[in-house]
Amino acid sequence: MLWGDPVQLGSQLFSIAFATLLTAAGPLSAQTLGSPAPDFTLKTLAGVRATLADYAGRPVFINFWASWCTPCRGEMSDIIAAYNLHRDQRLQVLAINLTDQEHMSDVRRFVDEFQIPFPVLLDQSGKARKSYALRGVPTSVFIDAQGIVRLVNPGPITTATIQRGLAAILPTP
Repeated sequence: MLWGDPVQLGSQLFSIAFATLLTAAGPLSAQTLGSPAPDFTLKTLAGVRATLADYAGRPVFINFWASWCTPCRGEMSDIIAAYNLHRDQRLQVLAINLTDQEHMSDVRRFVDEFQIPFPVLLDQSGKARKSYALRGVPTSVFIDAQGIVRLVNPGPITTATIQRGLAAILPTP
């Protein structure tokens, strides 16, 4: 037989497929549930340096976005509403813009249009995007007060998923 026996061939194909999947998925630790969230240092839209560690001890909802991303526009009002509803529970939302992929004038226009009430961080070099192994925007990450990733939502987020993420990170009354 040219390809060997069927069991050996199946095993080889499975190994190749699994290795391809792992390679395509990139670093898994950055978004693995139950793992510490990767820290980052970024400038805010106001020009102040901010790190994830600045919010230690608080539940954090990170939303990676871009102004040219239609689903990002669609979900921002729901994210703002969730922030306004839960900020008395020390919820911190961080809107991380993929500034390495767009113009600052578009970022400012988006922020002004939505009147974003929480910090807007600028990922000018793509480092935060890479450390969180982003595959696209929008992507939302829910981190508890101990800095542990509790939920990752790649793609557009629904109100129900926002509530599920918040339930996983907010203190219980």
